[in-house]
Amino acid sequence: MQTRMWGRVPYLPIYQSMQDFTAQRTAGVPDELWICEHPATFTQGLAGRAEHLLEPGDIAVVATNRGGQVTFHGPGQVVAYPLLDLQRAGYFVKEYVYRLEEAVIRTLAHFGVTGHRVAGAPGIYVRLDDPYSHALLPQRPQKREGSAVPAPDFTGLGKIAALGIKVSRHCTYHGVSLNVAMDLEPFGRINPCGYAGLPTVDLSTMGIHTTWEDAANVLTQQLLIRLAP
Repeated sequence: MQTRMWGRVPYLPIYQSMQDFTAQRTAGVPDELWICEHPATFTQGLAGRAEHLLEPGDIAVVATNRGGQVTFHGPGQVVAYPLLDLQRAGYFVKEYVYRLEEAVIRTLAHFGVTGHRVAGAPGIYVRLDDPYSHALLPQRPQKREGSAVPAPDFTGLGKIAALGIKVSRHCTYHGVSLNVAMDLEPFGRINPCGYAGLPTVDLSTMGIHTTWEDAANVLTQQLLIRLAP
């Protein structure tokens, strides 16, 4: 997988480039991993509802074709876009999502923070009272009877990484974002990922002071490991 470090780039050109790359690629085209940072931008997923945009103000809102609701991208956030042929990699979308989340969890562990999954809510979360605790969450994904997905329970948690993907002809684009050291105020202008009142945090909030470059390098290496065929 070829890695491209884009640095800080506007959202729309990268979005268009991901679509073009995916539409034009053939079975022999190598996978790529794009790592970047965006200026302040709200993005809406396909299921996005206007009521989750509370007060966008002067920040642009971009409609996209990824899954999920509204989220915020801004300086101090590492954004990773894997452009992956799942058919060639040999695993399905559900496992792909698991692998993306696992890369974030391992990245957080590198910095001493424990990341958690929450049943029914993609992304990675941390305990607000003790981000270093390894204790299992009661609201973690577990085997359940029947097919009903439980309503997500975010009690005591903050969201540190958001996930939204698109799969076209077995090929992925969009991806995952990890909050490192951001101005978190714009998250208060939306219901993050469609959940009113969900706290959003970054590594800096957790007392971890690192650079964007260091966090980007760790996440990149974890994604290269976890997304391998």
